[in-house]
Amino acid sequence: MTQEDQLSTHDLALLQLGRRLQADGYRFTTPTPLTHQRVNQRDEGQFADSLRDVFGWSRPFEPGLLSADEQQQLLEAQVIDTYEGHLKSRVRWSSLDDMLFVHSAFPTDAADSVFFGPDTYRFAQLIHAHLQQNFAPIHRAVDIGCGAGVGAILIARARREAQVLALDINPAALRLTTINAALAEVANVEACNSDILQGVDGDFDLIVANPPYMADPAARAYRHGGGTLGAGLSLRIVEQALNRLTPGGSLVLYTGVAMVDGRDPFLDTVLPRLDESRFGWTYRELDPDVFGEELINPGYQRVDRIAVVALTVTRIG
Repeated sequence: MTQEDQLSTHDLALLQLGRRLQADGYRFTTPTPLTHQRVNQRDEGQFADSLRDVFGWSRPFEPGLLSADEQQQLLEAQVIDTYEGHLKSRVRWSSLDDMLFVHSAFPTDAADSVFFGPDTYRFAQLIHAHLQQNFAPIHRAVDIGCGAGVGAILIARARREAQVLALDINPAALRLTTINAALAEVANVEACNSDILQGVDGDFDLIVANPPYMADPAARAYRHGGGTLGAGLSLRIVEQALNRLTPGGSLVLYTGVAMVDGRDPFLDTVLPRLDESRFGWTYRELDPDVFGEELINPGYQRVDRIAVVALTVTRIG
């Protein structure tokens, strides 16, 4: 059974929309939420007059922008909804390389929102670089907290022989990952419900993760990292992943760190776990200052900045 055979009627409508946008040459680079908000606040940004406005900028639109048949199909599939006398898409489509990915519309207020944004692009670059620099066979790989499935799909395209698992606790993420994998025409991705690695067996040649790393007052799953200043999930991933690597296997973790009084509390906590007789590792800041607007929120009073970092750990022997 192919991935497409597993899709519901509503999901097939979403897949067909993705194929239509792809054939039309649709492209959209998703910015940060703050940039998205500011662009849409402009006078000319209130209502959509193109498909990029509808499926990229998440702007309401008038009937007639889509054909009557397509509009009705998308309404029945709950891809678009009525909104204050207009219509509005419940999803966004973003481009990455030559692919399109479906994810949640802006604003991502719902607890089960599926995120895609600048962190996703940096995560993709990190995976590309790792795959280009490492040529060991990858038989099994896993993307922890897969979201829209970007990590899993990139690995699956680059290593067609690999079995790639896309794991998440959010059913909406697993659903959209399956649609995105079908659109990307990768048959070697399987979306599974799992809290980190607890729901799957065996070891892996490559483990990637781009977990939420904020301290979100609403505790939205796609954004809230838990623990101290949002680091809890990232630390749990390191702890579980190190014991599930094959010899020569690697963990590639992209995450954010709230720097406190000039120190990196995430690295301070992780270092004792990186036994030099078992693991080789690298660690670097990819961007020293992101989401600065968060520093006014409760819990961040002593935080200097939020940096995004890359931790790569390889099991020796």
